[in-house]
Formats: sequence, structure tokens, C-alpha cells
Amino acid sequence: MNNVTRQSLSVLVDNEAGVLSLVTRMFSRKGYNIESLAVGTTDDPAVSRITIEIMADDDHTALLCNQLRKLLAVHSVKLLNPKNSLRRELILLKVQTPTSEICNRMIQIVNIFRASVVDLSPTTMTIAMIGEESKAEAMEALVKEFGILELVRTGMVALERGADTIYEATKEKGEFDYGKHVL
Repeated sequence: MNNVTRQSLSVLVDNEAGVLSLVTRMFSRKGYNIESLAVGTTDDPAVSRITIEIMADDDHTALLCNQLRKLLAVHSVKLLNPKNSLRRELILLKVQTPTSEICNRMIQIVNIFRASVVDLSPTTMTIAMIGEESKAEAMEALVKEFGILELVRTGMVALERGADTIYEATKEKGEFDYGKHVL
């Protein structure tokens, strides 16, 4: 039996009401929890890209990909190889900075993590950082002692490195005619 690992799926779907619900219900029906989910339109406003991360073994992941491909609103599904893909998420943290010393220490942490201060008040600082989970978790652990007031994470987004795209890998010739992406 295969080991259960974090799997990243990239899915192109129709940008229509109810499509996200249709996709997420499929995972729920199969008994899988979605660990991370990010959705946004592509360069074609009629198409959205969903990045889904689940914990599953290779066999179950292949089954889930095949089930996704059967949904009418789905254009393409690609399992991303972690060694050949870029994965990032945005994290926003609002922390307490009641003194100038704490504010200065927080700025040092922001600089170390190549993050940005996106809002500042006399007693709080809001920080934005883009990176992998390990980077986000490390920064969160460091600023926790200062008092995190709020924290939000976008969920992982991912693209393959190099010239590979979702459009080439799972498309059959003549399948899905949606504009300039037909190969």
C-alpha cells in the first residue's frame, strides 16, 4: 500500500455558480478532507483554476482525479509533482505592538522572512508574507509571543515549473474548445 502524503491537484473549471460546491462535494462523498483550497479566475474569465490539497495515497489520488475529470464543468485536472512545482500561500498576521521596542523587533522579524508591513497603528502591525507552509508556520511561531490578534491564510496555490502547463498534460486532441488554450 502507498503512503499517505499531501497531494496537490490543479483543476480548471467553468467559472459559474455552483461549480466549486460540486467539486468539493465530490471529495466529501469520497471521504476526503480538503486540507487547502484556493480558487480564482484564469486569464480567461470563463475559466477558474482550483488548487486543492488533500492527504491521500497515490492510488486514491488517481481515483479522485479520474472522478473530477468526469464532472461536466471540469476542463482539466493535473496532479502536481512536488519536485517540479511552485507552491505558495499568502498569510496575513495582525500582531500587538504596544511599544516601540516591540514594533522594532517585529520589523526585524518581517525583514528576516522577507515579509511586508501592510498596515500599522499605534498598537498593532499587520504583516503579509508569501511562502510555503513551513515558512508561514515558522513566522507564526516567532510572532506568537507578541500576541497574534488575527491570522488568515489563503490556501496553497501552485504552478508547475518550466514550460509545463495544465493545458498540455491532460488534454486529448480536440477536447474542450475554450479559446486560445486549445493546443
